Amino acid sequence: MKVILHIGAHRTGTTSFQTVMRKRCRSGVDPSVGFWGPMRTRKGLFTGIQPTPGLGKSASRRARGRILLQMEKARQAGVKTLIVSDENMMGMPGLNLRTGHLYSDVGERLARHVAAFDGHVNKVVLSVRAQDHYWTSLAAFAITRGHNVPDAAQAGRMVHSPRTWRDVIADVACAAPDAKIEVTPFETTMGRADTVLGVCLGHRVDDAGEGEWLNRRPETGALRNILADRGENPDQIPADALRWSPFDETARATLREVYADDMHWLVAGANGLATLTEELDHTRAGHTPPIGPLNRGQGHDIEERRMAHPR
Repeated sequence: MKVILHIGAHRTGTTSFQTVMRKRCRSGVDPSVGFWGPMRTRKGLFTGIQPTPGLGKSASRRARGRILLQMEKARQAGVKTLIVSDENMMGMPGLNLRTGHLYSDVGERLARHVAAFDGHVNKVVLSVRAQDHYWTSLAAFAITRGHNVPDAAQAGRMVHSPRTWRDVIADVACAAPDAKIEVTPFETTMGRADTVLGVCLGHRVDDAGEGEWLNRRPETGALRNILADRGENPDQIPADALRWSPFDETARATLREVYADDMHWLVAGANGLATLTEELDHTRAGHTPPIGPLNRGQGHDIEERRMAHPR
C-alpha cells in the first residue's frame, strides 16, 4: 500500500482539499484510495510522534504501533493508496509568526512522522505560496484566533528572513530521502482539489470536483470588527484598505522577488530534490524547448540528499 503525505503548507487550500477528500471517500468513488485528515490524525492517532512533556519515552513507539495497525486495517479493506493530509506535520503557524521564519523545524518534525510510518511513505506533497500573500493570510487568520496585529518589527523579520521555500523543501527532502517530493504552487491549485489529488496519485483525476475555497482570510471589515470586539484599536487595520497587509509596497516587492527566486529554482530542477507540478496533462503553446532532457526533478540529479533523523 502506497502512503502519500500531503503536508500543506498552512494557508494553501489544505482545508478545501481535506473537505473534498472526506466527501469523496464517503461517496465511495474509489475505494482503493483511502484518506486520513486532521479529524483523524489530531484525535489521538499522531499523539506521541512529536516529543510531548508527560507522555514518556515510549510515546513515539506507541504512536507508530497505532499507525501501523490502522494502515493494516486500511489495506485489508482494499485501500491501495493512502493519502494522509495534515498541515501541522510541517510545524505550527504560531511559531512561524513569532520567529518570522518559514517552518524552521520542519526537518525534525517530518522525519519523526516518516519514521512513524515505518518506511512506507512513497511521496510527500508540499504546497507553496507567494510569501507576501502567505504571511498576510497567516497573520490575518491568527488575528481571528486572538493574536495581535503584527508590528513593524515582526513584519520586518518576515521580510528579511534568510529562510525561503527553497530551504523548507530541502529540509523536507532530507527528512524523507526515500520519498518523491512533489511541490505545487497555490496560485495554480487554489480551489482545485482535482489538481492536488492528481498530483498525489500521479495521474489526472476528473471526478474529484473543484470544491469550495474554504477558510479564506478575513476581509478588512471583519478584522476591524474583531479588534473592536476585543477592546483593541480597530485602526490597527486601516479602514480604507481594500485588502489589509502588514507590509508596505517595498516589502511586498521584496517578498515577491524572493518567491520568484524560489520558483526559478524549482523550475530549474531544485537540485534534484523535488519536482514542481503545476497541472497534470496541461499543454500550452510556448517557445521551442532546448535539446536535451525535458524533465527535471528527482532522479535527474546525482546529488545525494543528506538524511534528516528524528531526535
